Amino acid sequence: MDFLELLRTATAQNDSMLCVGLDPDPERFPGAWRGDARKMYDFCAAIVDHTADLVCAFKPQIAYFAAHGAEEQLERLLQHIRCHAPQVPVILDAKRGDIGATAEQYAKEAFERYGADAVTLSPFMGFDSVAPYLDYPGKGAFLLCRTSNPGGDDLQNQRLASVPGEPLLYEHIARLAQGPWNRNGQLGLVVGATYPAEIERVRALAPTLPLLIPGVGAQGGDAAATVRAGLRAEGPIIVNSSRAILYASTKENFAAAARAEALRTRDALNAARARTA
Repeated sequence: MDFLELLRTATAQNDSMLCVGLDPDPERFPGAWRGDARKMYDFCAAIVDHTADLVCAFKPQIAYFAAHGAEEQLERLLQHIRCHAPQVPVILDAKRGDIGATAEQYAKEAFERYGADAVTLSPFMGFDSVAPYLDYPGKGAFLLCRTSNPGGDDLQNQRLASVPGEPLLYEHIARLAQGPWNRNGQLGLVVGATYPAEIERVRALAPTLPLLIPGVGAQGGDAAATVRAGLRAEGPIIVNSSRAILYASTKENFAAAARAEALRTRDALNAARARTA
C-alpha cells in the first residue's frame, strides 16, 4: 500500500487520528537507562509495542538519533515497526530542504535507507527542492506550512505583495501544495496545533490534503480545537503528540504509562470528532 492507503487503513483499524512522535532523549529515559544513548532503540521499540494499536502513524525525529550517532538504531527501529506494526505508516521527521543532487540523496536516505512511508520537508527553496521526493511513487511528503513555534511568524505570516491577492506566505504554500506542486497526489502540510485559526484557513485552501498537526500535549495545543479546525471528510488529519506520551512516566512502567496517555489522547480526539460530526 502507498502512504495514503496505509494512513486510511490505520486510521480506520485503530479508530485513531493520533500520531506518536518518537523523539528519544536519553536524559529523560527511565531508571538505569537514563543518559544511555545505546538504549534509544529499546526505549522507542517499547513505546511502539505498547501503542501500535492506538495510532494512525509513528513519527521518528531523525535529529534525536543523529545527534548521538545512533542512525543504526533508527534503522532498526523502522525495521521493528515494519515487522511488528506493518499496518502503521512511518513519517520520518527530517525537515529536509535542498535542491538538485543533494535533495536526491536526502530522498534516498528517507525512502531507501530508512524505508519511511513519508517525510517532512521545508519548501523554502521552491519546488525543485520537493520534486526528488515525488519520484518515489506512493511516498508522502509533508511541507512545513504554519508551524507551532512562535518564530514561525517571522516568515510564515508575512504577506507576498508579488502574488495576486497578497496572501500570507503560509497561505501561498497551502495553495501550491493543493494545486500545481501536488503532481502525483503525494503532498501534505504541517500545521501547528497551537494555531487553530490557521489550521482552519489552511484546510479551506487545501481541502483534500492530509494535515500533520504537531503541538498537542506538551506544547499546549487543544485537541478539540484542532479537530474542529482541521478534520474534513475528504481531508484527514494526523495529530502528533511526542513528549507527553514518551515521558508520561520516568519509572520502569514508562511504556505502560505511555500507552495510557496515548489512549487518553486518542479518545479525546475521537470525542472531539463526535462533537463536530
